[in-house]
Amino acid sequence: MEEIIYPTDIKNNFLQIFQDNIEKIEKTFNLNVSLRGNKIMFEGETRYKKDFKKYIGHIVQLSLESRLDDNDLNMSLSMIYEGNIGLIKEELSKKIKIRINGKEVYPRTYNQKRYMKAIAKNDLAFGIGPAGTGKTFLAIAMGLNYLLNKQVQRIVVTRPVVEAGEKLGFLPGDIQQKVNPYFRPIYDALYSLIGFDKTAELIEKEIVEIAPLAYMRGRTIDNAFLLLDEGQNTSNSQMKMFLTRFGQNSKVVVTADTTQIDLPDPKKSGIFKAIKLLRKIAGIQVINLTGKDVVRHALVQNIIEAYERKKDEV
Repeated sequence: MEEIIYPTDIKNNFLQIFQDNIEKIEKTFNLNVSLRGNKIMFEGETRYKKDFKKYIGHIVQLSLESRLDDNDLNMSLSMIYEGNIGLIKEELSKKIKIRINGKEVYPRTYNQKRYMKAIAKNDLAFGIGPAGTGKTFLAIAMGLNYLLNKQVQRIVVTRPVVEAGEKLGFLPGDIQQKVNPYFRPIYDALYSLIGFDKTAELIEKEIVEIAPLAYMRGRTIDNAFLLLDEGQNTSNSQMKMFLTRFGQNSKVVVTADTTQIDLPDPKKSGIFKAIKLLRKIAGIQVINLTGKDVVRHALVQNIIEAYERKKDEV
């Protein structure tokens, strides 16, 4: 059993935050960790101990300078998974938060932070990753932030209408009522951030537009925040069509989950060609999120990892 003695003059809640998250810390470093007074005790495989000592050094130093919270610790642990232990102090001292309708929205993992920064710094950003990584929610939040700060005049959200194994044609109603189930995650994000009434008001005034991808054809959209959600379900021609819609003073975000492609031939998804052709162009950035960035129930991360390990098996 080895030990690290941390300074007794730490004034904030370092001890409580560390103790509350000790299981996550143990899992990240594959070590057994405990607190005894002002000592951090740890044991396990030697190859993980060096990084653990570095990590504790960064966290303790941050605790001496500012008050940590649970999100800081989660962010720092996600950076360990990404091999960015040396950037912990720098990244945690530069927090990203946006306020929408009195609610604070912020990244919970390092990749989510990179995603939000990519949207802010580029005219076109791709967010690629599995379900639950915040791709759509954070994009909607960023779009609302631009709208409320009058940096854009409207938000346009679209999705390819591709059935995921279920046939919806038998459902009653007009075309809008039939496609609404496809856009439920978009509405859920808007309701969560600005409420039902404000969402309805913005849609009625056409400040927020939610429409199938086919409705984008032939348009040039200026002064807007455009989001193509479920981009993995586009063909090459559909993806090209969408990416050539935005005009002056517009920002574009494309989200995609390449593990859930609902096209007859997944290999023909337009997301693959788009990333290959565009990722090195200035003003365009591709951010890859992983199962480690899942912020839903803890089991979701385990489910994604289990499917990924067995993806080639029937």
